[in-house]
Amino acid sequence: MVSTIESSKKRVLKKLESLRKSVTAAYSVERNRTQTPRVRVAIFILSNPLPTLLTPLPAHKKSCLFHVSPLIDYSTSVIILVLQGASFSIQLQTAKAMDFIHKLINILFPPIAILLLLFFLPPYLIFKYFSYIIRSFCSENVAGKVVLITGASSGIGEHLAYEYARKGARLALIARREDRLCVVADESRRLGSPDVVVIPADVSKLEDCKRFIDKAVNYFGRLDHLASNAAIVKLGLFEDVTQISEFAPTMSTNFWGSAYGTHFAVPHLRKSKGKIIVIASVAGWAPLPKTSFYNAGKAALISFYETLRVEFGSDIGITIVTPGLIKTDMVQGEAFTSEVQVGFIPGESAEGCAKAIVASACRGDRCLTEPSWYRVGPLLKMLCPELLEWACRLTLVGRPGSSKKTS
Repeated sequence: MVSTIESSKKRVLKKLESLRKSVTAAYSVERNRTQTPRVRVAIFILSNPLPTLLTPLPAHKKSCLFHVSPLIDYSTSVIILVLQGASFSIQLQTAKAMDFIHKLINILFPPIAILLLLFFLPPYLIFKYFSYIIRSFCSENVAGKVVLITGASSGIGEHLAYEYARKGARLALIARREDRLCVVADESRRLGSPDVVVIPADVSKLEDCKRFIDKAVNYFGRLDHLASNAAIVKLGLFEDVTQISEFAPTMSTNFWGSAYGTHFAVPHLRKSKGKIIVIASVAGWAPLPKTSFYNAGKAALISFYETLRVEFGSDIGITIVTPGLIKTDMVQGEAFTSEVQVGFIPGESAEGCAKAIVASACRGDRCLTEPSWYRVGPLLKMLCPELLEWACRLTLVGRPGSSKKTS
């Protein structure tokens, strides 16, 4: 019996030594050929481990997993699998298995998702309906609360100030045009705001954003609502652009202007369990021609604040507003109407839009599209995107001309 065991041990040792020489030879050949050895050695030990069987490779042999060293101690059940070439590695087998799993999911998941949607959609819609009613009755009272509004010198921002003033909120108004801000501030006081502070600033500048947040908080002692509204648009077909850098201010104002202000406001909003109202646009999902960078900035806003909503949880409420065509100075000026044909599209007043936005924010809505008939757009884009693109090009591409900037 003892002699049989000894004989088996000798055979195992002999085979292991042969494998070690093969691995070493293959490693040397691969190293000389490509300077990047691809020899892979996988060890499967079926009984007691062999602590001296494997030793780490030197630094210049990192592409190999292990080097087989002479045995000092051994076990009776050892299998050594030598794989040469990355295409035959265990990693490739794992990748193939994952590819199969994804193909299986591609087949099974869509019908399962549709069935689950049909089952859960009716009770979900009922829940949404009753939740809306409850939130409408329990709408937030903003009287005495502090609301900071960017882009408050005109358009939606101006009328947001008036609507919050009617509800008795204290206001911090931000824009570049101080003279216009003073006019809005006077009207806000007349409409019922107990206190209004005017802070001229450019939201595209990081230091300005920090300054107006700090000044508002130092003045009022708190911050409850941040309405991020400032935006500019530069019109023109992309292929007609001669200096691509001319569009940098559009992204700086429309996206980074909101991100900067939000960054500095978050600690104060978290303390007050406050809310962020971000004014995006239907241009965030609609391929409106001649406003490519404006569209990109608004799409970035939507994605950014949807992510922040997940990160903040219930600590800070976020209402993402996607207005359609609103009658503001920006879209009624000659610079805009000469480039984009929008005369046939019914526009909503800035006052009506602002009223809907404030009501939505006080309800704690996640999203608001105003006017509401624009909500059919994302559905149309999902089901028949070619039709939406054709309609946008047919109806909105106006007369050719040079790019003009409005703000």
